[in-house]
Amino acid sequence: MIELINLCKTYRLKGTHKIVADHISATFPKGKSIAILGRNGAGKSSLLRMISGSLRQDSGKVIRHGSVSWPVGFGGGFHRELSAAQNIRFIARIYGIDTDNLLGFVEEFAELGKHFRLPIKTYSSGMTSRLSFGVSMGIRFDTYLVDEVTAVGDVKFKAKCNDVFSDRLKDSGALVVSHSRNLVLRICESGAVLENGKLTYFEDINDAISEHEKNMSGDFKD
Repeated sequence: MIELINLCKTYRLKGTHKIVADHISATFPKGKSIAILGRNGAGKSSLLRMISGSLRQDSGKVIRHGSVSWPVGFGGGFHRELSAAQNIRFIARIYGIDTDNLLGFVEEFAELGKHFRLPIKTYSSGMTSRLSFGVSMGIRFDTYLVDEVTAVGDVKFKAKCNDVFSDRLKDSGALVVSHSRNLVLRICESGAVLENGKLTYFEDINDAISEHEKNMSGDFKD
């Protein structure tokens, strides 16, 4: 379960103010997959980053009951001078999990071959995406945070990503930021709509989509 208590966040740039969280209070139940919907620039990614702890709110609290992931597929935390194997060993120690188990899972999942033990600075963007998704799936979290990315690579590898993510959701919840109706209908049961700094929670994902489409005048992609 994740609780937001009177959460506030405003961006200030060149004399302008953009409010992305205006005294938001909400509770995301344990074990549910919940879509975070809103127009471009509404602050969905910022909200997810505040929940993850990578972005500091101006005021208010985020209370995390259980473990919460970083945004799935995010590879910005890798040390590019180190290899995938070295980065994974470091991550495993931080999260207090078995190093060899995580190393074995990610090496098999990411399918990087000899590059697995070469510096990440030599990787293509696709290779880095495979690695970051693999690490995200290799650690069991109570809640996964997803910002648009749920699968990477070619068709076969995307199917592999979808299969393992679906397996994780059997025992975990997720907060999912996406503009895809098909995606949120496939993996989410509830939804929350962010509009003008206010967050409205809907138990039924279809109600959340209807509210979002009303805000967007029906502009929600399949």
